[in-house]
Amino acid sequence: MRREYEDFIPKVHFELIPIKELVSNQEYQRNLSMGHVKKAVDNFDLNQINPIKVSRRDGVNFVFNGQHTAEIVAMASGSRETPVWCMVYDDLEYCEEADIFANQMKNVKPLQPIEIFNANCEAGNEKELLIKGLVESYDLKIGVSSAPGFIGAVGTLENIYDKYGYDVLDRVIKMIVITWEGELKSFSANILNGVARLVNAFGDSIKDETFKDKLGEISIKELSKTARERRAGSLGYAEAMLLLYNKRNKCPLNWQKLYSNKVVPMTDEKMAVNQ
Repeated sequence: MRREYEDFIPKVHFELIPIKELVSNQEYQRNLSMGHVKKAVDNFDLNQINPIKVSRRDGVNFVFNGQHTAEIVAMASGSRETPVWCMVYDDLEYCEEADIFANQMKNVKPLQPIEIFNANCEAGNEKELLIKGLVESYDLKIGVSSAPGFIGAVGTLENIYDKYGYDVLDRVIKMIVITWEGELKSFSANILNGVARLVNAFGDSIKDETFKDKLGEISIKELSKTARERRAGSLGYAEAMLLLYNKRNKCPLNWQKLYSNKVVPMTDEKMAVNQ
């Protein structure tokens, strides 16, 4: 190895060490999340297992990055005898371990939702391909562009799919397309989630054509203003949409159906004021 490269190569070596010989009791460590461990075990993928960073002090293997990885492998394999690949540092002090732990993510750029989504599509993962195909069936694209015809809220699309299913997501996109015809910001996260709340709450009772006729009369800007006046987030948008849907409607929808047990419904008095 050329000497000019030495300052850029960590002084480490790799070993297979049984999990039972790893220690993770340092004060700087996070509390172990067994919920996270169990979820990872349910979706165990050997190719996602990274080497564990270990500081060997006084003959003890102290884990300073990867305690959850060790527990995931132990639970998945059913044994703490299972060895894991470790990146071993032989010359670190305790304070150096803590500093590395504290600052390990400082210069790491996290993946954006659209980057993760695109990678999952390239990997051929079913959920992402289904969502991509659904969006494109409406002559829309998933991307970071703010131009008409693009949906940037890819995380919201996935959340609606996960929470309500494919058919609800399909109907949500359809209702937005026929109502606002690609108006800028019509596919924001709040509007997507707001329409999803309505579809989930009312099902076939909410009519697509009525929604189009009532909501299509106002711009996204006006809708957003009304939503903000009611309450924050997608529930404010759902309330604003329901308010407009019910206006001069001979068969108004029941407000109480909109709310889950965790949401405090608006009082009749406040509803009347806002109407």
